[in-house]
Amino acid sequence: DVSGWEGADWYAGPGKVPSPGPLSWGRHDWFDQWASEHAACRTGTALIDMSFMSKFMVSGADAGRLLDRLSTAKVDGDVGRISYTQWLNRKGTLEADLTVTKLAPEAFLVVVTDTMHRHAQTWMSRHLADGGYAATVTDVTGGYAQINIQGPTSREVLEQLTDDDVSDEGFPFRTAREIAIGYARVTCTRITYVGELGFELFVPTEQAVHVYDKIAASGGVTHVGLKALSSLRLEKGYRDYGHDLDNTDTLLEAGLGFTADLDKPGGFIGIDTVLQQKAFFKAHKGLPKRIVQVLVTDPAPLLYHGEVLLRDGVAVRDIR
Repeated sequence: DVSGWEGADWYAGPGKVPSPGPLSWGRHDWFDQWASEHAACRTGTALIDMSFMSKFMVSGADAGRLLDRLSTAKVDGDVGRISYTQWLNRKGTLEADLTVTKLAPEAFLVVVTDTMHRHAQTWMSRHLADGGYAATVTDVTGGYAQINIQGPTSREVLEQLTDDDVSDEGFPFRTAREIAIGYARVTCTRITYVGELGFELFVPTEQAVHVYDKIAASGGVTHVGLKALSSLRLEKGYRDYGHDLDNTDTLLEAGLGFTADLDKPGGFIGIDTVLQQKAFFKAHKGLPKRIVQVLVTDPAPLLYHGEVLLRDGVAVRDIR
């Protein structure tokens, strides 16, 4: 259950009953299946249902100007371009972690994690009204299924499903276009949350089963659940707002300074704090706080959040 949407944590292997087994704080019976799905995405193609992601269409003459004001990155660029960005408040701490895809000169697709659905919608609507922007924000979450195919062989799978050019040259990273799969017209974005070659398919809901059936029948795909998705992105070092990050972290503390276009005309909300922290970092060779990854070399302990991290016997922070 993901914010009211059904989402599989893992899938039972062939001939196995999908039972979670005895509940405990230790290793569950399905950990081996989790590991198998993780490995499948690193070596083949993973099929992941992410329809729970929150999706908004922002359109109108000022849609690009509104989103550029909210976003650390410059999102109002070329049509078909995907921007990974953050939204900050005036104190410079994080409000949302998201992608913005420019579908047309005055139309943008905003995709944000499910737990931030109402907050992201309210954040856009509030700033739209306060700034007098000529734009509308439409919640299209229920209108589109999101089916991801990720992994080193995902392009080979997609090439079986469409006659459109999905080559590396014809379909560069962080770009989007409409392609045909069976009877459906699908918005396809080349982006990844697992650190592999991959594509995210935004399918009109009424055609979702048709497209899913086409992918599943193509062969060479493994159904992958949300547990493997989490371990894959963690292995790559990608952030998850609500787990690794929250609204007490700044852009630089989160290690996401690369998303900021500090020369963007008009700047963005929270830019003053980013500039101040950059100056502090330069003067002091670091920041008082930052998010880091740690490697647990002993596979036995399971970390659930909140465990205290010791460095040379001194408590430095807790695990998120």
